[in-house]
Amino acid sequence: MKLLLLAFCQSILLCGSQTLLKLAMSRTGSFAWTWKFFGHLLTNWWLLGAGIGFACSGILWMYILRHFPFSHAYPLISMAYAIGMLVAIFVFHETIHWQQWVGIFLIISGCCFIAQ
Repeated sequence: MKLLLLAFCQSILLCGSQTLLKLAMSRTGSFAWTWKFFGHLLTNWWLLGAGIGFACSGILWMYILRHFPFSHAYPLISMAYAIGMLVAIFVFHETIHWQQWVGIFLIISGCCFIAQ
């Protein structure tokens, strides 16, 4: 149960960081190899938040890897896919098709089997 809770927290951090990264990239102009473009990235608070989130997610992942079997831990981070689907709906207002819901159901079912 502890592994499931830690993996869920790690998945939330990972998905939250990916969400912030998407928001950061949507607020930048067209990519260019210029100082202006990269200088604009350095002042992008969404990008800073994404970096902090990725760092926290990585630290939690290192803790999980240190204390739990890899064969149990690694599949559980697929919960991030389900969380990402919810973010797609509520943050980015995307339409989710029934096939995607079936896939999410299978992922969550697999996580439940592995956590047993």
